[in-house]
Amino acid sequence: MGRLLAIDYGRRRCGIAVTDSLRIVATGLATVETPRLIEFVRDYVACEQVDAVIVGLPRDVHGRDSDSMRYITPGINRLRKELPQLKIEFYDERFTSVIAHRSMIDSGMKKMQRRDKAVVDTMAAAIILNDYLQSRRYAEENP
Repeated sequence: MGRLLAIDYGRRRCGIAVTDSLRIVATGLATVETPRLIEFVRDYVACEQVDAVIVGLPRDVHGRDSDSMRYITPGINRLRKELPQLKIEFYDERFTSVIAHRSMIDSGMKKMQRRDKAVVDTMAAAIILNDYLQSRRYAEENP
């Protein structure tokens, strides 16, 4: 079984998270500048078995795609073109940045560390992927 990789796609940088090989838990992996995303993913899948990429789908409070999709869609389409063997799936990312900030506060992280947007992006990617894993487990347990 291969790992799952998550992307919290941003205009300037992307947070990346990955599961363990058993897909039990997701952890933050890195933050990369958006123009380097395809190169990063290509290098990572060359070294590790990855079965799918989960991309955070930004939605507004009413469940509609947010304005961010106008730059996310072309970026993910380029990733699909460059790595056609990878399954790429969108997953709702509503409130992950807020949850990431709250987790940072709850863990006792200092204010200066919480201002580091790269840390927030990586943590948001891990939250997206852990939520994705939980939703799949729930679906399997409650068909």
